[in-house]
Amino acid sequence: MRIAVLTHMVHPVRSPYSGGLEMHTAMTVTRLVRAGHDVTVYARRGTEFDVPVEVVPVLPAEGHADEASRDAGAADACARVLDSDAEAVLNNSLSRQPLLRLRDLPMLTVLHTPPTIEPVLAVLDEPGWTAPNHHRWASVSAANALAWRHRLPQTDVVPNGIELHRWRSDALPVPGRAVWTGRITQEKGLHLALDAARMAGMELHFAGPLSDPAYFEREIRPRLGAGTRYHGHLDHRRLPDLLATGEVYLATPLWAEPFGLATVEAMAMGVPVAALLTGAMGEIVPQQAGELAVHHTAEALADAAGRARGRDRAAVLAWACGFDADTMVAGYEELLVEARQALAVPVR
Repeated sequence: MRIAVLTHMVHPVRSPYSGGLEMHTAMTVTRLVRAGHDVTVYARRGTEFDVPVEVVPVLPAEGHADEASRDAGAADACARVLDSDAEAVLNNSLSRQPLLRLRDLPMLTVLHTPPTIEPVLAVLDEPGWTAPNHHRWASVSAANALAWRHRLPQTDVVPNGIELHRWRSDALPVPGRAVWTGRITQEKGLHLALDAARMAGMELHFAGPLSDPAYFEREIRPRLGAGTRYHGHLDHRRLPDLLATGEVYLATPLWAEPFGLATVEAMAMGVPVAALLTGAMGEIVPQQAGELAVHHTAEALADAAGRARGRDRAAVLAWACGFDADTMVAGYEELLVEARQALAVPVR
């Protein structure tokens, strides 16, 4: 199948990834190419993959792209897709433009966020708007699908997956160490993890891109000191060695987390999880893999960490093995085939 992949235009897709969406796009494209599909990716310049794939740059690699620039880039990408020989579209863009411009093409839109992106909601909420019969929608979790249900006619659930074979390390757990990874922004809750680790009598080692410098200076730097270490922005060759040293992983989303890739990566290392119960955390962190904090407080998270750190690491790993990238992409392939078939069937 000739597949056009539309990416989120905030960052280039390359390692070390700026966030879970960039890593997700890389995994998906790699597997589609290896499955024999002809894939063209529309992205920011500087996007790189480990497989031979055509990348069509629609925005510069460097510099901040504001919402208007990203919208224009997505519109340009859609125009190029319409001029191409693409047979189907995988929409990973979080943009309104594919919904407006690609109604005539078979398309799968992956719902990576709750229904909070105003330009997208403005399209869906337009009086008289209906989803084309040959469009499909896949949410990364059941919790996120439920949030979209009143706007979209049918939303399938295709849980995110990871490349399980990459999450291996010879490093051993360090007694008394908690770990945290992710984008360093307010909604990811690193400040809460630092407070909880200190209350639990544990050190906290953390890593991730400094996506919000003002937040770091306001909330994180004052909390640094003895028992804390920032490892910088690690790529996926070095992250496993950090995660493996944790007795427990602290997952602290302060928004309706649609999935939690970083949490699954930790569990794939056998690291038990203590998580705030928000968004999809209740789906991806069962009792065999960790504990859910009863309140969104550092005290409750510290208590959950104390209980989670004793979980059997082999049981945690066994649970994480259900989140496999191959299974995820097979789900996308099935929905793309459905979308193509629906285009050939007249709507009665």
